[in-house]
Amino acid sequence: MMAAVEVRGPLLVSACLAGVRCRYDGRAKTSDELLGRCRELRLALVPVCPEQLGGLPTPRPPAAFRGGDGRRLLAGQAGLFTAAGLEVSEKFLAGARQAALIARVTGARGAVFQEKSPACGVEQVYLDGRLQPGCGVCTALLRRQEGLSVWSVAGFLGELAGRQGRAAC
Repeated sequence: MMAAVEVRGPLLVSACLAGVRCRYDGRAKTSDELLGRCRELRLALVPVCPEQLGGLPTPRPPAAFRGGDGRRLLAGQAGLFTAAGLEVSEKFLAGARQAALIARVTGARGAVFQEKSPACGVEQVYLDGRLQPGCGVCTALLRRQEGLSVWSVAGFLGELAGRQGRAAC
């Protein structure tokens, strides 16, 4: 089967998808299907966790957007807060900038990120307490500043299978 998209060069991947226990709850969200397909295609993966890169610990309290998604946060029109009300926007921005640096240094051509994450969400994030269309801070930054394609796991695997992946952001 012919791929709809040809990916050359390294690909950033959410570290939790690669099996790293870096999620807010201290767990991984390993995607064996993604890892297997990338192995078959001999794609070099560069695991990143923007939240850890920004200095947040693991485990950590979950964070959600207020006032908009990652694009709005980059524009200074939204914020990220824990349930206790602690603003963590600067940590997320710092981590996104570090992930962008890693993309430049490694020559990454795209990214496959964990859906619903405030850093990595591609099509959905938690906004004002509800799951809504939008993207995370790192996804928004990589697309806007670095011009990278960023997919969810389902979107990337769909592209490889010849189906179009959607992107809300």
